[in-house]
Amino acid sequence: MIDLLTLHKRFILEHLRPGDTCADFTMGNGYDTVFLSGAVGEGGRVYAFDIQEQALRETGKRLAEAGCPRNYELILDSHANADRYIHGKIKAGMFNLGWLPGSDRSVTTKKESTLEAVEKAIGMLDTDGVITVAVYPGHREGDEEGRLLEEYFAALSRFEICATKIRILNSEKAPYFYLVESK
Repeated sequence: MIDLLTLHKRFILEHLRPGDTCADFTMGNGYDTVFLSGAVGEGGRVYAFDIQEQALRETGKRLAEAGCPRNYELILDSHANADRYIHGKIKAGMFNLGWLPGSDRSVTTKKESTLEAVEKAIGMLDTDGVITVAVYPGHREGDEEGRLLEEYFAALSRFEICATKIRILNSEKAPYFYLVESK
């Protein structure tokens, strides 16, 4: 079966090069942050966001264990505030919506702040840049996030942005993702 998170990375690597700037907009336990740090190398920059201190601790630990270069900034703030920290263009961004894996699931991403963060991320996107957004429709907020994002992406100019939805059709509650590429 197809592994959607592996596909994310494949699409990201088609756009991201050593020395680039990128963002993990939903840090979680840091797996995407580690991936991005390795992809951009010592000369690159990774901004990683989460609203939970546990996410920053786990990610910091994971980055150290992986031997990642010190090319990252772990930010305890909402991804909706990314423009307060990132002042240039990014080549790639990753969103993995839902809740912190291993948590009690009481804190989840919210459709309003997610949409604001995605809009800002697209505004920061460099030419030939990419954003991936993983959606988890197995809970109410995740389902609503996915629908809101689809409406937003469908309204974007196809002359500036290519927005694609990748979904397993015969598994209604399975995660899916959006791939957003700048032209």
